[in-house]
Amino acid sequence: MIAVVILTHNEALHIGRAIESVSGIASQIFLIDSGSTDRTIEIAEGLGATVLKNPWTNYAQQFQWGLDNAPITADWVMRLDADEVIEPDLNATIRERLPTLSDTVTGVNLKRKHVFMGRWIRHGGRYPLTLLRIWRRGAGRIEQRWMDEHMLLSHGDSVTFEGGFSDINLNDIAFFTDKHNKYAAREAVDILNQRYDLFPRDAADSVAASAQAAQKRGIKERVYNRLPFGAGPVLYFLYRYTIQLGFLDGKEGAIYHGLQGLWYRFLVDVKVEELKREIAPLQGKAARTARLAQLTGLKLPAVVD
Repeated sequence: MIAVVILTHNEALHIGRAIESVSGIASQIFLIDSGSTDRTIEIAEGLGATVLKNPWTNYAQQFQWGLDNAPITADWVMRLDADEVIEPDLNATIRERLPTLSDTVTGVNLKRKHVFMGRWIRHGGRYPLTLLRIWRRGAGRIEQRWMDEHMLLSHGDSVTFEGGFSDINLNDIAFFTDKHNKYAAREAVDILNQRYDLFPRDAADSVAASAQAAQKRGIKERVYNRLPFGAGPVLYFLYRYTIQLGFLDGKEGAIYHGLQGLWYRFLVDVKVEELKREIAPLQGKAARTARLAQLTGLKLPAVVD
């Protein structure tokens, strides 16, 4: 019924749970692995998954490589992260409803919930996050961006399925902060690319399948990213924690909203400022992009002025 595509790098903690959660709906499971040294591949193959290996550049390029190179024969394709879970009620809904969709429907949105330190974060604008995660084979591609990449439909309509779709990462806070530090560098590159038009990327209004994603992207790029240094993170956190009732998520919510809604957003601002000081004096897109790649360690595309 569905070919499930999962990107992995040392995901032994999560991969078995992810694969088992799509039992009954997945006719094919493909791991696109970027050099795991733990038991990720062993666990996945033991559960019937096919593993393809490809060096890492960024999420968008890795996932698109998987779509282009995995021998997908199923009628539908699903994007699933290794730390995500399709819960039994959603599994049943997909099994029942997917075969009944009309030919004009080419995409299915799912409502993702985030579980942090064992608690479902229900407030602060974090639920539901409506994301295109299932599409007809050949109708979907991933945005080419360095951060916050979404799936896009080439044609057709999308519908939304109800049911449990959870992001439950079991690693500790040190992993969380390290991951978001890396995210901040990638997001800073996207912001600077927006400002200086360094290399091609998908536009802010290209998120055709999810109205919620398109709206959030537009506000972020047209309003938030233009605010003075430091103002955005403070205003965003206060809005999220008070007006959007983030305080109702308890102690775990205070930690999550504080880290993800304030600390991380401020870290992005700091990285943008740091990198801007290095590239602004340079002349030409090629010089700026090369310097940005050198400073971040990211494999940015070669640019010719």
